[in-house]
Amino acid sequence: MIKSAPGLPPAATGDIRDTVEIMLARLRSGGDTAARDYARRLDGWTGPIVTPRSTIEAAAAQVPSDLKEALAYAHANISAFARAQRASLQDFETELRPGLIAGQRSIPVSAAGCYVPGGRYAHIASALMTIATAKAAGVPHITAAAPPRDGPGIDAATLYAMDLAGADTILTLGGVQGIAAMAFGLFGTPAAAILAGPGNAYVAEAKRQLFGPTGIDTVAGPTDLLIVADATADPGLVALDLAGQAEHGPTSPCWLVTDHEPLARRVRDLIPDTCARLGGTNADTARAAWDAMGEIILCDSREEMAQEADRIAPEHLHLHATALDWWQTRLTAYGSLFLGAETTVAFGDKASGPNHVLPTSGAARYTGGLSVHKFLKTVTWQRATDAALPALARATSRISRAEGMTGHALSAEARLHAHSPTTALRA
Repeated sequence: MIKSAPGLPPAATGDIRDTVEIMLARLRSGGDTAARDYARRLDGWTGPIVTPRSTIEAAAAQVPSDLKEALAYAHANISAFARAQRASLQDFETELRPGLIAGQRSIPVSAAGCYVPGGRYAHIASALMTIATAKAAGVPHITAAAPPRDGPGIDAATLYAMDLAGADTILTLGGVQGIAAMAFGLFGTPAAAILAGPGNAYVAEAKRQLFGPTGIDTVAGPTDLLIVADATADPGLVALDLAGQAEHGPTSPCWLVTDHEPLARRVRDLIPDTCARLGGTNADTARAAWDAMGEIILCDSREEMAQEADRIAPEHLHLHATALDWWQTRLTAYGSLFLGAETTVAFGDKASGPNHVLPTSGAARYTGGLSVHKFLKTVTWQRATDAALPALARATSRISRAEGMTGHALSAEARLHAHSPTTALRA
């Protein structure tokens, strides 16, 4: 191991949990009035919460044409990939045995809430990732929320992207109050069946506390990147990819896993100057993230490198290596896989198509990222006809009586009497 980091940061502190709990209780009882008050006190926003069409059109007029073209390109890719995911989910029915028929349907949730974070960066691409995916899933109503920035409200390009992606209602509302407004159905919107989109620690905690009656995509932690690189990798490009991801924030972990010690040492030496290339606060942020959370792991073999990658289960897993087919088959724990030095994580973050809302903090061990699946309910149905009833009812009765569940047994046995529940109840 060339350099070791202290590990992932802790989950939300007690202060954050308590603050969010108090805010959600007030928002639940106070509704629109409480949300407006938080918008005024926390974000200095006193304008309309429901963004009017005139504001959206004014924002669109401010977006340069080349950025509109780039957003159209990204939106087309994201939507096409999401539609292909939707097409892969087929409704079906099957006859398990004569007279016993079962099936599956995929039904869009009734309403979705998509949060688009603000803060230090304008997260324009996040608007496309969440809203366009919900749209492709067939969700009837999508409410989107984003915090106001300087001036007239939501960042103009972000607002344009939210509208382009298909949001039905756009709320100028950030943080806990934005999440709560979508979950509780404030400002005339339908209550969201599921909440999606990244955010700060307060947003993540609000989603965590609301989970249960309301679905969520994930409780997101700091974004992370793991690069697997062999002797063929370009150390300058590896260092740049690590620095580029580290600019997200000072708690963003970055790992380099390699079996080539000269590469490891060269990347380590290049990181300071590479971070400096980002300029300004981005350079400071990337350097702070690398110093606190960066790690280079030196392995003895390709298989050991794969084991390390699976152990860490990164959000983004990028291969600067040969034998890409072997790696794609072997690796099992990641949010999204980037195959080859040409395929930078930045492509996935902004425009290539697969979603960039991905599991963090090792959650890729058990789940994937945001997709149309999150906005769909896969439900089942069944029907038993006369041909199936005798065997089905007897099996159900015997299992129920073995479990001590007499009511279940009687309900099944009733179907054995001339296949008529009414006849059985009269007997």
